[in-house]
Amino acid sequence: MTPPVLIRPATPDDAAFAAPLIQATIGRISWALTGTQSDEAAAQVIQAHWAQPGHRLSFAQTRVLEGRGQPLGLAVAYPGADAWALDEPWRARLRALGQPDDIESEGTPGELYLDTLAVVPNARGQGLGARLLADTAHWAAGLGLPRVGLLVEADNPAARLYARAGFRPVGTRRLAGGTYTHLVRPVSPPSE
Repeated sequence: MTPPVLIRPATPDDAAFAAPLIQATIGRISWALTGTQSDEAAAQVIQAHWAQPGHRLSFAQTRVLEGRGQPLGLAVAYPGADAWALDEPWRARLRALGQPDDIESEGTPGELYLDTLAVVPNARGQGLGARLLADTAHWAAGLGLPRVGLLVEADNPAARLYARAGFRPVGTRRLAGGTYTHLVRPVSPPSE
């Protein structure tokens, strides 16, 4: 049985919870964004930048799922049309480090791009990921976007969850040395 949960906008105070969970989920993509070469270093950079709005891994792009007063999961999403602008702070960081700033934007115009969906390990298998996906669809509809999109690697067990939630493949992309399937799910407009 799914415990009672609340999904709320993230705050700057969620940094210590969110940064390692985001890193564990997006792996080598965050290395490319942060200019680091380890999970620990990337998580530290994400945490240090969390409170700054205007980039894709900010608290402003995130919703947190809580159960029993504890954060259990999160969804990081943004309009795909904003992807280039939301990556600019990361490109600026890479330039400051003397590294190439060729970040490929992941989001596609016309969709709410789900950058990260994650549930803490001890709360998995309780339907919380599905709850976050449903919330993301409502989020997209509220923004007037007709679909939610995401990228998933073939061996990611979450691909089954996405299929059950109505996501369908529309193409593939190469990012940070990996191949990802672009999945989309249409959403219904909000009821008046």
